[in-house]
Amino acid sequence: MRTSKLAAWIATAAVFVAGSLASVSVVAASSPAPVTQKLDNATCQTCHDGKKGKLEMLASNGEKRDVKTVGPDKYARSVHAKMECVGCHKDIIDSVTPHQKPAGVKKVECAQCHLDLWEATQKDGKAAEKPRLGIVADNVAAYRKSFHAKPDKDDPTKQMAICSDCHDVHSFDVPPRGTQERKEWHLTVPNVCGEKCHTDHLEDWTGSAHGREADKKNFKTAVCSDCHTTHDIVGSSTDKAKLAITASCGDCHKDAYESYKASYHGQVNRLGYAYTAKCADCHGSHAIEASKDPKSKMHEKNRLKTCQKCHSGKEGKPGLATAGFLSFSPHGNSHDFAKYPEIWLTTKAMIALLVGVFAFFWLHSGLWWYREYADRKQGRSVPHVMTDKLPPELATRHVKRFGPMWRIAHLLFALSVMLLVLTGMAAFFPETSWAKAVMAAFGTPKIAGQVHRLAAYTMLGIFALHLVAVSISIARKWKDFRFFGPDSFVPNWKDMYDMIGMFKWFVGKGPRPAIERWSYWEKFDYWAVFWGMAIIGGSGMMLAFPHVVAAYLPGWVFNVAMVVHGEEAVLAAVFLFTVHFFNNHFRPDKLPPPDVVMFTGTQSLQEFRHEHRAQYDRLVASGELEKYLVDAPSAPFTLASKILGLVLIAFGLTLLTLIVIGFLGGGH
Repeated sequence: MRTSKLAAWIATAAVFVAGSLASVSVVAASSPAPVTQKLDNATCQTCHDGKKGKLEMLASNGEKRDVKTVGPDKYARSVHAKMECVGCHKDIIDSVTPHQKPAGVKKVECAQCHLDLWEATQKDGKAAEKPRLGIVADNVAAYRKSFHAKPDKDDPTKQMAICSDCHDVHSFDVPPRGTQERKEWHLTVPNVCGEKCHTDHLEDWTGSAHGREADKKNFKTAVCSDCHTTHDIVGSSTDKAKLAITASCGDCHKDAYESYKASYHGQVNRLGYAYTAKCADCHGSHAIEASKDPKSKMHEKNRLKTCQKCHSGKEGKPGLATAGFLSFSPHGNSHDFAKYPEIWLTTKAMIALLVGVFAFFWLHSGLWWYREYADRKQGRSVPHVMTDKLPPELATRHVKRFGPMWRIAHLLFALSVMLLVLTGMAAFFPETSWAKAVMAAFGTPKIAGQVHRLAAYTMLGIFALHLVAVSISIARKWKDFRFFGPDSFVPNWKDMYDMIGMFKWFVGKGPRPAIERWSYWEKFDYWAVFWGMAIIGGSGMMLAFPHVVAAYLPGWVFNVAMVVHGEEAVLAAVFLFTVHFFNNHFRPDKLPPPDVVMFTGTQSLQEFRHEHRAQYDRLVASGELEKYLVDAPSAPFTLASKILGLVLIAFGLTLLTLIVIGFLGGGH
């Protein structure tokens, strides 16, 4: 009996214990494994060191993906080697597989981390010790404005490219500049850009002249970042990119870039506009080849077709390029006589002309100023005509020098010349700040060019009308007209004697010579216009209509035209605003400016005799003086003429100042 009761108690206890154990095992099976809280780099590397073969895990989309591997040796050599993995991977909070990522927690953004680090470094006063952090911060700022930072068209929630697309953050360590490692690293850039994103461009570049040089380990060859920059990348179709890439070509091809900058294409480019031909337009971009290669766009068999892409003759485009374009030298320079003899000779001739003209006339002006100033200081200035001894009706009279047509032509000529100088010198000195401001005021170089040509046509029209008027005048006086007479602009022997006499007077070795109706310096001014029309006007018309000229003349004439058009324009402008202004407005005997004879058409009798005593004496002797006497212009007309004269002088001197700034500042 007792035995049976004991057995029952034992059986009951066994059932209870078994049930308890079963319930415990069920609870244990339904609970997660204990969490390992150790998240140092060594723990991470137990899975991610790449030594355990291929590991896979389920991605968020339910598909399998490879586990990211980070070689310990590479990471140890990287710039991030002292950082903990979870310093960036803040969304990793455990070491189980798969990681349980909490909602709302993301990886650290590279850019923001570096900005925060730089800000903290500055606050601690250690910026000078860690300048590299400042460079990275600048790179971040550039990147955030770049094309890569824009939303991806396929997935607007993502950017076009982020830091880790280009930089392997686990092994990133740019070698120091100047080292062999840096050179080797530099040649890997195309693969970084091309393998993930720009595959077509990589293929073109690999087969190009640049790519083949990279295969030869030529570390000077151009890679993506040389042309497109690294962080400040903008869309290649933008003007900013086109201008930057063109300048980048010049970093390697210095001589070619210097000659390009001297061309009209280059001048517009340097002004900040990208609509004219640039390096890539002519030579190509990624698939670039040497000009001697038959595949090159600039090979002699392909060159005309390349030119015709811009010079197409279509609406809004320059006229269709013709045969002469083939022999134009886009990179011609004045330093290589063997290769570019026409440019070399033309440049040397223009330099000789500029030096000769300025040396003579600036010396002439300087000595003249000295003589008149010295005479005034010594009290030698006396009335040129004793007006108190003249009959009252003559004392206040003026002498007529220029008729209305001459005065109107002079005014229009002056205005057109100043417009030509303003628009032309802005292109001649394109890298000056004032040139860019001028172009911005006009709108674009295209508009400035239209104004330039309009002013040129105005000047040419005035010149043509003048020739017609002079021809008619000579024809009417044919029987009595003397080509070398006192009323003619044709230089004669008296002009030479007057010039010699003036230099003697300058140095105190003789009296001032008596000048006839036209002085030798006035004749020089007059005939200089003919020279200017032929040289500046002729070369300008050639450059304005290249497709017409190239149909009949070789292309090197455009190289010559560019030289003479620019240099002769500088000569004309500087001469006008120094020598011409001095002769007519700034001599001590002319002060205060302006001399308004070209606006009123008359001179006082006293000034006329002083300036043109030989003509005065001749007219008095022949009794013809009264034929030239007229009433003095009214006070309002004289005042208006003086205001106009001062405005033109001020504008001319402003232009002269801008030219000097361009010359001294290296804007050409």
